[in-house]
Amino acid sequence: MAEWICRTLRDGGLEGEHAPALTINDTITCPLGSFVFDHFLSQLSSFIFCQKSQSNGIVLVALSRSPLYYEQLLKSKGFDLVTSSTWFKILDCYTDPLGWRSKLVESGSIRNLSSGSSLAVNICKNVKDLDELLSSILELGRELSGGGKGRFTVAIDSVSALLRHTSVSSVASLVSNLRSHDQVSSLFWLLHLDMHETRGTAALEYMSSMKATIEPMVQSVDGPRGNSENLSLMEQNLRRGKFCVRVKRRNGRVRMMFEEFYVEKSGIKFTPLSSENEMTAQSLVPKVQFNLELSEKERNDRAKVVLPFEHQGNGKTIQIYDGRKSLNDGKAETQPTSVQKVDSNRGEIIYFRDSDDEMPDSDEDPDDDLDI
Repeated sequence: MAEWICRTLRDGGLEGEHAPALTINDTITCPLGSFVFDHFLSQLSSFIFCQKSQSNGIVLVALSRSPLYYEQLLKSKGFDLVTSSTWFKILDCYTDPLGWRSKLVESGSIRNLSSGSSLAVNICKNVKDLDELLSSILELGRELSGGGKGRFTVAIDSVSALLRHTSVSSVASLVSNLRSHDQVSSLFWLLHLDMHETRGTAALEYMSSMKATIEPMVQSVDGPRGNSENLSLMEQNLRRGKFCVRVKRRNGRVRMMFEEFYVEKSGIKFTPLSSENEMTAQSLVPKVQFNLELSEKERNDRAKVVLPFEHQGNGKTIQIYDGRKSLNDGKAETQPTSVQKVDSNRGEIIYFRDSDDEMPDSDEDPDDDLDI
């Protein structure tokens, strides 16, 4: 399932469609979202480096971690950092997000404002100005896409850090503008759910076509806390989780998928849900039980119901039992009555017409005024 998401981000959107967007949600109880974000970033980097992606490069908006961290990440995955500037650029919003350090440089209090990374880095000095932030992202993307002829991917490592300095509506507008831009192939971002109100997270999730929620998968720990086996199990619980994905399809339907993952030293490993956990996941889906077939008694009862039709087709004289005058009866009736008697064990549908002027074979739908 995680690989399917990688392929979706790799393939991008069709001409005239919004770019596919992924929201990665985690919480304080399961703070593993950064590992999942790094996994997707590494996988897309591999696709782009091998020229197997719709996009020509990645623009990474670094808000929660320094460019030096991402340099070490790419190096650990075996990428050539010398040529990385042709397909990987960082908009550094971590080193000096509000421009305070640049003022200290001007006053001589500190020496320089370098990020310390050998990657192609542009420093953003005011994350509150989202219009300028959008322009910087698009400018870096044009450099990667060959002067606007190709497309590029946008990755934001922490929308939560961005929300510290600006409103939800402004961030949602930024995401919407990126997703609808012609040159953006795909985008994904990380969001810490329990740091924001539900209304804010719902607005950002609405902007995405895929939502991945990371939930803890805890095994019970029995016995004394000092037990070495229990300590090892507790450490494993901090590195295990359930990967729940909600995908909006083009036809409007929603698809739910589940997977397990475990964080290893070499990276993150996704595996299918075990039988026990799969049964738990399925139990969360509401079950609707109904029978599409009628029993013999129900079929007989249905056949006995007298329907409010003008003609019964049995060769007998037409009897109108729907509240109107009989065709053979010239006397006007002041109140609608049922001419045809119905057995107490049989069903009956009483129909009242709108006016006495209505012809027996009019085009009026008899179901409009059914009184059961």
